[in-house]
Amino acid sequence: MQPHAEQTEIGPRDTNYVIVVGGGRVGFHLAKELLDLGYEVLVIESDEFGPRSAFIAEQLGSAVLAGDGCEASVLEEAGCRRAAMLIAVTGDDEDNLVACQVAKGKFGVPKTIARINDPRNETLFGMLGIDVSVSATEAILDKIEMELPVDRLHRLLKLKHTDLELVEIRLPERGPAVGLHLKELMLPEGSLIILLVDNEGTPRLPRPESVLRGNDEVIAITRGNTEEALRRVLTGARDAL
Repeated sequence: MQPHAEQTEIGPRDTNYVIVVGGGRVGFHLAKELLDLGYEVLVIESDEFGPRSAFIAEQLGSAVLAGDGCEASVLEEAGCRRAAMLIAVTGDDEDNLVACQVAKGKFGVPKTIARINDPRNETLFGMLGIDVSVSATEAILDKIEMELPVDRLHRLLKLKHTDLELVEIRLPERGPAVGLHLKELMLPEGSLIILLVDNEGTPRLPRPESVLRGNDEVIAITRGNTEEALRRVLTGARDAL
């Protein structure tokens, strides 16, 4: 019967077993860290008999399989039926997407993580069922943004399957919003302030009568196309984000 065959296809999971697709610098160091943490790890690297596979084998022993991580036969050989997680970190977004889709769709891997080289692909990856996508470009930009002036808006999280983002901004000591009650703010449509944190790190839930203070950290939800409008309301700044 079909249900029984499907159960056989997926198989039991080993919560300690992780497959890493892509044996470049990112994949190699990720695998090494996971091994050091006590996980069982297998790296799938495409250059069969090439220098990269040989290097990984020399450094990590038997924790490497030469082959194309997008192919079901290779994932079968890698033990994808029992893997708890597959992480695809090649330099090609399409390969990372396909590897995760095959792992989840054919083998029922519970958790798939994909590296994104082009940030424009992040929404697509979410729509196509990838559990977690990691953009190196966005990670670097986030680090840069944290070093920028007070009135910069920092993107904390993009809500999956929506155009909403969780953002943070610190109010200047003197600005158009400082001293106003929350209900007096003309927030952009679709924006909502969900937390205020004062200069000493004490959080408070925003209410209509809450007064905004200089140097408050404002945590809000807003749409990507209204970020600049929200920033302008809270800080008066008008230069590009």
